[in-house]
Amino acid sequence: MGELGNFLPFIAMFAVVYFFMIAPQMRRAKKEKAFAAGLKRGDKVVTKSGMHGKVVDLNDKDNSCVIETLAGKIKFERSAISMEISQKLNAPAKTK
Repeated sequence: MGELGNFLPFIAMFAVVYFFMIAPQMRRAKKEKAFAAGLKRGDKVVTKSGMHGKVVDLNDKDNSCVIETLAGKIKFERSAISMEISQKLNAPAKTK
């Protein structure tokens, strides 16, 4: 038990780091990838830089999308779309 007892704190520390840092980050990355793959024409989106618009075209070859804004149409990478803000924007309005 002496040899294993010396490594037990390191094993416990790795487990804590994994469950509180690594696993949530992996789940978030998986959700963002599914969100980017699930984009469709007509979705209202916000980019990570804060630009609002509506998806008008999706290109699977280079993983990009064309967003129509008030200034015109702009091509973005799908990964540049903010998942959290776009989902809030497309959520149905709650009525009281």
